[in-house]
Amino acid sequence: MTEDKKDTAPQAENEEVKAQEIKEEVKAQEIKEEAPAPETEAKAETPESKAAKKESKKEEKKKAPKKPSLEDEMAALNDRYLRLCAEYDNFRRRSQKEKDNLYGDVKAEAVKQFLPVYDNLERALAQSTEDEAYRRGVEMIMTQFISTLEKLGVERIESQGEKFDPSFHNAVMHVDDEEKGENEIVEVFQQGFRLGDKIIRFAMVKVAN
Repeated sequence: MTEDKKDTAPQAENEEVKAQEIKEEVKAQEIKEEAPAPETEAKAETPESKAAKKESKKEEKKKAPKKPSLEDEMAALNDRYLRLCAEYDNFRRRSQKEKDNLYGDVKAEAVKQFLPVYDNLERALAQSTEDEAYRRGVEMIMTQFISTLEKLGVERIESQGEKFDPSFHNAVMHVDDEEKGENEIVEVFQQGFRLGDKIIRFAMVKVAN
């Protein structure tokens, strides 16, 4: 082999290697240019965009439901407890009042059925008799009857000599009498009774003037 051929062979190989490297660099440059810009590149934020972002976050916080704190939950539970206690107390008092009223009505109705016995005892005492033992017996029965009524809370309505009151008396007769006062009760035909504020029976009376 001659010296010329020895010199030209390495040169040709070097040129081919360089050409190959240039092609690879060009290809890499083309790929790099075609690739999309990385998403991580941060865009420069203006003061206006920062303010808008803060305002948006505030609006999101306002719209988001506020989670009640432990103190708020305790206050709500305490308020419900107090309301429940008040409702129960009102219910208890109302039930007790209804029970008392019902008991009073039943008692008044029961006493009313015994009042004719009182009337008959009163008529028996109004009759004259020579049998003192009989009279004392009737008086004892009347005393016991009145005592039993008082134990039940039943009172006789005072009428004789009192002013006429339509809340307690039932006037069935009227008489003019100069010796008596105006609307004065001069005679009681039938005794009246009451249980507290409840009238069991009105007193049947005669009224003067």
